[in-house]
Amino acid sequence: MLYIVMVTPSCNLSCSYCGGSLVGMPQEITYGVGKLAGIIEKDSESVVAFYGGEPLLRPDIVKNFLSVLPAKRFVLQTNGYFMRKLGDDVKKFDTVLLSIDGRKEVTDRYRAPGCYDKVMDALRFLKEKGYEGDVIARMAVSKYTDIYEDVTHLLQFFPHVHWQLDVVWSPLWELHEFEKWAESSYMPGIEKLVALWADEIKKGNVPGIVPFLGIMKRMIWGGKAGKGLPCGAGREAVAITTDGRVLACPIAGEFLWNELGNKIDVLQSFKKVEIGEPCASCDVYDICGGRCLFAYKERLWGDEGFRAVCRVTKHLIRQLEEVKDIVISHLAEIEDELKYPPFNNTTEIIP
Repeated sequence: MLYIVMVTPSCNLSCSYCGGSLVGMPQEITYGVGKLAGIIEKDSESVVAFYGGEPLLRPDIVKNFLSVLPAKRFVLQTNGYFMRKLGDDVKKFDTVLLSIDGRKEVTDRYRAPGCYDKVMDALRFLKEKGYEGDVIARMAVSKYTDIYEDVTHLLQFFPHVHWQLDVVWSPLWELHEFEKWAESSYMPGIEKLVALWADEIKKGNVPGIVPFLGIMKRMIWGGKAGKGLPCGAGREAVAITTDGRVLACPIAGEFLWNELGNKIDVLQSFKKVEIGEPCASCDVYDICGGRCLFAYKERLWGDEGFRAVCRVTKHLIRQLEEVKDIVISHLAEIEDELKYPPFNNTTEIIP
């Protein structure tokens, strides 16, 4: 199970697509960490991910939880501003996700002036400390993004790059703007990116483009990896608020449908979240899994918007289907790299 621990609802940034700090939970953790530790101890495949807000606004809590939670693996999602406060404890993480949206001008336009440089400093810090875990550039993709240019830029510095589309609840644009951008920029950019990825695989290289890896993993091996939401929300992944409520998804703490229980004890037994129609009977459901629980439940762009996001998802999947044979023909050389992620590291796979 993936346990997403919300360290604080506060954030030092107010990104244009987000708005900053979370609402609906106290600033301080009010539940007993011993109770959580006892539950995690019984889970031999436990993954604990620190989340916010910005979790490193409270490095004291993160360091304490690293020492007392008996998880098999640890993950950190951070904007990078306070990475150096972790000191040597950073080496305890199996995966670090750094929020960066592409090239410097794009990142700073969405997030804050100087944000790009802060992330690059965090990356330098990881290298200085001899960090050996996975590092993921975690992008938000919106109206100013060129998916090909921004992903290929980040691949120069990061072993893995993942992105999530800024859709449905975005304050930056409306549905008609998204559809125009998707047609003129995003989908052609995906085609170029897939072509580049396939060309590199022919050479024995596997660019760490997380959505491509995760989707191809499902296409080739299927099985358990192809059942339900890729992020595992409400099934193999839960979020724990600062007041000890258990959520299916960390981004929707104020919605009753998202609450699995109001006490940590529910982690030992809760009703699993299911995805229904129109996703369950869709021809790409085994790959997509329903894409995003929040978008499925809260159709803020209506059914028309739901279909528009599905359209770009299907386009991505179809493009990868076209290069599947190339990947399979080189499988003996690249199988280990292709089986990504090796555990639920909070990358949702489907953008």
